[in-house]
Amino acid sequence: MDRISGLSDELLVKILSFLPTKDAVSTSILSKQWKFLWMWLPKLEYSEYHANPPDASAFRYRDFIDKNLPLHRAPFIESLVLKSSNPQLFRPEDINSWVGIAVSRSLRELSLRIRYKSIGNKPFVPLPSSLYTCNSLTTLKLKGESIFVDVPQSVSLPCLKTLKLRDVTYLNDDSLRLLLSNCPVLEDLLIDRYGDADDNVRAVVVKVSALQRLTLKMYSDYRDVEHVIVTPLKYFKIHDDGHGLSYMIEHMPKLEEADLSVTHSLDKLLGSMTSVKHLSVRQFFNVEEDESVFDVGTVFNQLEHLKLCIYSEDWSKILVWLLRNSPKLRVLNLYVDSGAEFQYYAPVEWKNRSSVPECLQNTLETFKFEGFVGTQEEGDFLSFFFKNACCLKSTSITDRFTETVINMDGSEEWELHVHRLIGWDFLFV
Repeated sequence: MDRISGLSDELLVKILSFLPTKDAVSTSILSKQWKFLWMWLPKLEYSEYHANPPDASAFRYRDFIDKNLPLHRAPFIESLVLKSSNPQLFRPEDINSWVGIAVSRSLRELSLRIRYKSIGNKPFVPLPSSLYTCNSLTTLKLKGESIFVDVPQSVSLPCLKTLKLRDVTYLNDDSLRLLLSNCPVLEDLLIDRYGDADDNVRAVVVKVSALQRLTLKMYSDYRDVEHVIVTPLKYFKIHDDGHGLSYMIEHMPKLEEADLSVTHSLDKLLGSMTSVKHLSVRQFFNVEEDESVFDVGTVFNQLEHLKLCIYSEDWSKILVWLLRNSPKLRVLNLYVDSGAEFQYYAPVEWKNRSSVPECLQNTLETFKFEGFVGTQEEGDFLSFFFKNACCLKSTSITDRFTETVINMDGSEEWELHVHRLIGWDFLFV
């Protein structure tokens, strides 16, 4: 202990910064030297006690924060994390005040996770207006429907690069639009609207010229709503199983990676990303009911890696369409979703040699099929695939039920393994 106490206060504060805030505060009882060291910490995290109902110590903890945060000695607060599910402990006015104090200390990163579990009307946590004009803020993470986002007209976040909004409640559509349009250097944006509560937003409009990564997790019962995305992304991920939604998306010439899980508008999404190099598609819809995707005159000239998550029958139609429009594809991964349902399948005619995808003949080297079930559609596709894939170097099939893995390395034994697993001698059909 004497050796540690002999270190400089600056070094001791750095050591304390690796501890949870609660543990760092507890060191104040060690000696006079340690009493106020924790008050120089640049990173603070406060999570409420989980006593239910709250006991006296829980309320003392809240009062401790309320008393000491205004007296914090660090010249700036690098990050503040607040987590709460009880409006009696971390009250809305407390959170508002604590965030305002941190902002006044040149706050750089703020993370709020507020999801009140009180019965009846749940209070909202309004954020201080000063947060929306914080020149030092680089990262903002808000999670929980109890957080109320009411953006003033004066909003300006000139240094904000990362913004993550999960299940928060907005005043209206304009609040989200106004917030995004005043983050000129924003690079990474996540909007998660998958919660149970109505967040008061109908259409999501993303127009941020500096944005590089966009993640959307959406679900809404609003009908005839069009979301707008106008930004030169490098990475785009979307999960949307709402009903009747559509997208207006500007072409993304710099896009390198996309992950799509949608029930609608796949044609518009794919039509905007011809430069994508890594593409993952999860088919929530039945292709037989929505064949609009096949009308897209899109060629994926840069696509090298393709992953298709199989969710229902007729998946092979969209897969072969993608293969035919991806002349440079090198890696193909298929995965059968654990919740997949297969009912009716109209056999596809695979015999036309002139329609064999160019990538099967010239570039495709790696094939992986996980969760193989043994449906007719799987057999039809694999028969077509293995008869025409000329450049394969690595291939594996995993059976969902037995978890048997067959690695096809070109030896004489692999055909027998495939026959035992699948039941078809499809290589010579």
